[in-house]
Amino acid sequence: MAERRRRQAAPPPEQDPEANPESVARAILLRQLTLGPRSRLQLERKLRERNVPDEVSATLLERFEDVGLVDDAEFARMWVRSRGEMKSLGRGALRRELNEKGIKGDVAEDALDELTPEAEEAAARSLLARRARPFDRRDPAARDKELRRLVGMLARKGHAPGFAFRLAAEALDADADGDDAGPSPG
Repeated sequence: MAERRRRQAAPPPEQDPEANPESVARAILLRQLTLGPRSRLQLERKLRERNVPDEVSATLLERFEDVGLVDDAEFARMWVRSRGEMKSLGRGALRRELNEKGIKGDVAEDALDELTPEAEEAAARSLLARRARPFDRRDPAARDKELRRLVGMLARKGHAPGFAFRLAAEALDADADGDDAGPSPG
């Protein structure tokens, strides 16, 4: 019975050769926005991928912007807030991600300005606390190896090199102060 209903159901608008391109584009946009916030560039790419004519795409995207369904500034603020907190990303990585999503210039910088240095530092310290590995405190080479690993991790997360080095060194020193004895030999 279910198979019979499937055969009788109309195909999705983008698979119907007789469908109006505007209704196809609208259905695609609404489906994409239902999945989560998207930047204008992401939506343009999706419409182009589905062979929606550029003029139809531009007209609909302008309408969606006018009614507030597509808002690159709000998308950028949300992206910076969530990715900064959840992934402990620094300004550099967030700027790159925004750029990939078509958010550039003042819009990106305004969103990045909402990431306070204190919040960025707190996220980086939290990440360091989770990712630091135990090492032999009496071996300077082991400390240097762990320091390089932690600095590299923070750098890959988009934190500035000096900032990453300072925080990683502080984390290792603070951990060493709390554990003066080090691991037992052998």
